[in-house]
Amino acid sequence: MPSHARKVIALALVWLGLAMLLAFAPSHAQAADATSAGVASHYQQHCAACHGVDRLGGMGPALLPENLSRLRKPEALKVVRDGRTATQMPPFGAALSADELTALVDWIYTPVVPAPRWSEADIRASRIQHADPAALADRPVFDADPLNLFLVVEAGDHHVSVLDGDRLEPIHRFPSRHALHGGPKFAQGGRYVYFGSRDGWVTKYDLWNLTVVAEVRAGINTRNVAVSPDGSHVAVANYLPHTLVLLDGDLNLLKSIEVTDRDGKQSSRVSAVYEATPRQSFVAALKDVPEVWEISYTRAVEDIPVGFIHDFKQREGEFIPGYLNPRRTHLADVLDDFFFTQDYSELMGASRAGKGQVVNLDVRKKVADLPLAGMPHLGSGITWEWQGRRVMASTNLKAAEVTVIDLDSWEVLRRIPTRGPGFFLRSHENSRYAFVDSMMSPEAKHLLQVIDKETLEVVREIAGQPGRTLAHVEFTRDGRYALASLWEDDGAVVVYDAQTLEEVKRLPMRKPVGKYNVWNKITREEGTSH
Repeated sequence: MPSHARKVIALALVWLGLAMLLAFAPSHAQAADATSAGVASHYQQHCAACHGVDRLGGMGPALLPENLSRLRKPEALKVVRDGRTATQMPPFGAALSADELTALVDWIYTPVVPAPRWSEADIRASRIQHADPAALADRPVFDADPLNLFLVVEAGDHHVSVLDGDRLEPIHRFPSRHALHGGPKFAQGGRYVYFGSRDGWVTKYDLWNLTVVAEVRAGINTRNVAVSPDGSHVAVANYLPHTLVLLDGDLNLLKSIEVTDRDGKQSSRVSAVYEATPRQSFVAALKDVPEVWEISYTRAVEDIPVGFIHDFKQREGEFIPGYLNPRRTHLADVLDDFFFTQDYSELMGASRAGKGQVVNLDVRKKVADLPLAGMPHLGSGITWEWQGRRVMASTNLKAAEVTVIDLDSWEVLRRIPTRGPGFFLRSHENSRYAFVDSMMSPEAKHLLQVIDKETLEVVREIAGQPGRTLAHVEFTRDGRYALASLWEDDGAVVVYDAQTLEEVKRLPMRKPVGKYNVWNKITREEGTSH
């Protein structure tokens, strides 16, 4: 056979081999599709229940690049593998291989296309009117003190139970939106209550008529809501999109504020929003910008100067209306957890890194540092009178202690050792005792510790079943009973006599993550969070 013929045959065999390889081997696109399908399957199996089937958030935050901007991939990989302290995020290192964990983390940092948005038009279109307010009774339809009711949020099956605080028995139970967060907020003397869910839904509920009145979706990933006492204004703090949404009391949109720094360059999530009754305003904590915002919900407020002002009295400069616009306090550090003094003139704030500071909302600047350690949970703080002075106490999500602070000098008076890092601290003005949990400790999460507010010492431990969480105490209106949560799917509300500290009864519940007494909340009782 001539040499040129052999070359042609050899070249043909090479091309034939390549063609067969390409025909029977998966393409890069096919391999990528297979990998993506595998990652999506792992996500649906392990993550979707908390973070949403579309990654837009649920009980856990949205897993999108926009929501993970402050968390680097190596740290995210560590969180997925090992879990996260002070959260309900479990470890998945035993369920997934190293390659599977890496692929999953890479995937959640991949943008969703098209990018998720929630515009003012989306908010308006989502609103649902469930009941005609004019057709509802103007008095309670049940035989119980409407000011001594408890709302128990049951996360196990997404329901809310209404308890009679005198008889200590349920009188009603209704389904809620998925993953309520931030605690219900009451208005109009406790008749109406507003719930916020992690996936952005805000629900207005008529507690006297035991019925849902209206709902609206104000965001994709929402932190909490705040409500003016008269129920005329509602504020919604969003992680995604980066907005602070303002609604009227019937959940009609008033405005949606894009949250950025003063120069409009840095966008920010909103950690939480609080209502400050004496100031007739909402106060917002920003996650990514070192500012505190105050938004007045009364029209009887002065305008806000912006830019350069030549003369305030002559109004020479640029101003915007004070009503429903943010008044900024600029700080050196980001704060994402607040506690307010009783008159709301000052707030105590801390970052997740533990840096604490006191901010005066009248002069709009930091006035003191707080010598805090670990990860203080100031939002769960309480106050009381101690030796002629007003003190505040807070749990800590990393350190096993309760920190007691003098509200005049801002000095730490006592660090009370506990059995483990705790989340909730509760008391009542009629009780000598404060209850603290250790729910951040795997070994001690079944323990409640009782602190004597006069001696500042732990005087009693209340033990549940080891391995099962006992937490979140709330008192009845008169302070006679303290109700704790057995924080399990087959859990219960456990009632204790607040003087003898003995168990009185148990009410079976599906993971009762929180209990909220109407009277304590609307009067801003010193022993509960506001």
